[in-house]
Amino acid sequence: MAAPPEACTHGAAGPPPTTKDKVLETGAAASQSFQPIKAICAHLNAFHVYASDTSRSVEANHYCTHLSADVRQCLIYDAPTNPARLIGIEYMITRKLYDNLPEDERKLWHSHDYEVRSGMLIMPNPTIPGAVWEVAETEEMKEVVGLYGKTYHFWQVDRGDTLPLGQPQLMMSFTQDSQVPWEKVRDRDERYGVSTEQKKVKRQGIEGVNIHEDADGCWKK
Repeated sequence: MAAPPEACTHGAAGPPPTTKDKVLETGAAASQSFQPIKAICAHLNAFHVYASDTSRSVEANHYCTHLSADVRQCLIYDAPTNPARLIGIEYMITRKLYDNLPEDERKLWHSHDYEVRSGMLIMPNPTIPGAVWEVAETEEMKEVVGLYGKTYHFWQVDRGDTLPLGQPQLMMSFTQDSQVPWEKVRDRDERYGVSTEQKKVKRQGIEGVNIHEDADGCWKK
């Protein structure tokens, strides 16, 4: 078997982008519209767990666009700063759309109730004062708490892969405290200067939802 390609400091195979690459990027940024990307309106940070192996989880930075009042789509990166690897995608839909899916399809989706009310799902913002941002974040969480997500990761960065290898992996979310690798959460909190426990307290007013029995299938095997 051939040796894996050498990884650079950004975690991807190969050397850093060349000067030519950077010049082309600058020219494209100045002359092209990038409208789909500019429609991104929210950065969410949480953790995804592998549906095929719930002992494995990875931090996920979601950059989300509202396609409609019932559908959101998110690009998922391994980091919130460049260079960042695009590791997956997530679609989020409302309960009314979820209820109309076939049973086999519903089993591929996960709930967000625990992520929201545990304080684990955050909207990082280093520029707005914490108390002010908490209000805006909590309002957004009231919308997310009832959504269902379908997520696939293409790049298994937790294995140290320097390329997106193998088949796409179905990902899900944590649904109770005993499932969570709390050391990862504490590390994330320290980097962002937030407290999951404090957010849990502040979100006590967010009403829980009745989760469909077909969701979160990885925990029902």
